[in-house]
Amino acid sequence: MKFNLGLKRPFIIYLAALLVPINWLPAQQPTGQEILDRINEITNVTNSSSVMTQTIKTSSGQLRTFELESYSANKGEKTLMRYRKPSSVKGQAFLMLNHADDIWTYFPRTKRVRKLASHAKKQSAQGSDFTYEDMGGGDTWKEEFEPTNLGEVELEGQSCWKLQLDGIPEKEPPYPKMTIIVRQEDYHPLQVDYYSDREDVMKSLYMGDIQEVDGIPTAMKLTMRNHDKATETKMEVLSITYDWEPPKGFFSERNLKK
Repeated sequence: MKFNLGLKRPFIIYLAALLVPINWLPAQQPTGQEILDRINEITNVTNSSSVMTQTIKTSSGQLRTFELESYSANKGEKTLMRYRKPSSVKGQAFLMLNHADDIWTYFPRTKRVRKLASHAKKQSAQGSDFTYEDMGGGDTWKEEFEPTNLGEVELEGQSCWKLQLDGIPEKEPPYPKMTIIVRQEDYHPLQVDYYSDREDVMKSLYMGDIQEVDGIPTAMKLTMRNHDKATETKMEVLSITYDWEPPKGFFSERNLKK
C-alpha cells in the first residue's frame, strides 16, 4: 500500500536546503559602512603617545630626515607634534584641535605661536606629503563620505576588502574619492588611495610592519607617495603607547612653547 503524504516536490527541495550544513554556505560580505566602522575602531584610539622618524624625499631625490614626538587624545580630536631632531628644527611644533579645523604652529626662532587660516588644513604639514587634515584623525571619514564595499581583493598575499569612499559634496570632503584596501584578518588598512578627481589617484598611503601594541594592531611604517609631484614621506614609529593620559592643559597654545 502506498501512502500519499501530500508533500510537493518544491517543499522537499526547500527542506533539503535547510539541512545543508551552515559551514557550506558562503560567508556574507560586510557592508561598506560595517567595514568603515571597524576601521575607525582600530585607527581612532582614545589616546596615544609616540616617537617617530620622518623622512621626506623631494622630487629631485633629496632626503630630509627628522625625529618628532606625537600626542593624540579623544580619538584624534586633539593632536600635538613636536620636532626633536635635527637641531635646526628642534622645538618646532604644531597643535591641531577639532580634528584639524583649528591649527596653531610654533617656531622657536621667533618664539611666537601663530594660528593658521581655516583652509590651511588642506595644506602640506611641515613640508611633508601629509596634509594637516590627513593627520587629524577622528570620525570625519564617516561624516564626509559614503562607503561601498567593492568586494574581495588580495594584497601582499593577504585576503582583503576593497572599500570605496565617495565624498558627499555638501560635507566638503578633503578628497572627492578614496579607496582603502583593508585586510580581513583584523580590518587594519594596508593601502589608501586619494583621488584628485573621480578617476585620477593623486597620492597613496602604504602601511606596513603591523604589530600589536597594547592589544591594538599598529602600522609601524607608513609611506605617503605623491604621484603628481613625485615626492614621498616615510614615517617610522620608534616607540608608541596607547596607555597615556594627557596632563591638564597639555593641548594648549602655551604648551607648544615647551
